[in-house]
Amino acid sequence: MAKITKRLCTLVLRLMAVGATLLAAIVMVTSHQRTSIFGISFEVVAYFLYIFFTYVCIYVPVLVAINVLFYLCWYFVIANAIATVYGFLVIFLPSKSQLWRLVVALDVVITILLSSSISAALAIGTLGKNGNSYAGWLPICGQVPKYCDRVKGALISSFVGLIIYVLLLLYAIHSVLDPLLLQKT
Repeated sequence: MAKITKRLCTLVLRLMAVGATLLAAIVMVTSHQRTSIFGISFEVVAYFLYIFFTYVCIYVPVLVAINVLFYLCWYFVIANAIATVYGFLVIFLPSKSQLWRLVVALDVVITILLSSSISAALAIGTLGKNGNSYAGWLPICGQVPKYCDRVKGALISSFVGLIIYVLLLLYAIHSVLDPLLLQKT
């Protein structure tokens, strides 16, 4: 009875982690908002910033910043997608399989991957909310609040997934590797 309860708890936690990371990826990919400031129309999208000028004005640091935003947002989306697929595949692993030792190592990798992607996206989110006076970047959340709220929701969902993966990792270390040597041989 205890093994069935443990397996059921693991299954529920893995389903919750899959749901949280899938939701984070979907919300981040579908986040966008169009606005116009001083006659310049632009659309803020999670993976790029489209700027439509009536005249040609290319400023190299802005293009570099847009390129950095592009890669960091896609890193967040891809990391959450990897965590989703991994969590979904582990659900179908038999409970008596020897692959559970590998699952412990992969849980560590997924936890680190989610942690780093959340950190990168949170850094860009903070930059979007507060700006950077030294670099001359103005905050954009005042002009596109719907977009910022959706990105904030994606970050929260991914953070919930990270917490669940940490719990799964601790449980997997305890049950598979038995660090306290509590099992009888």
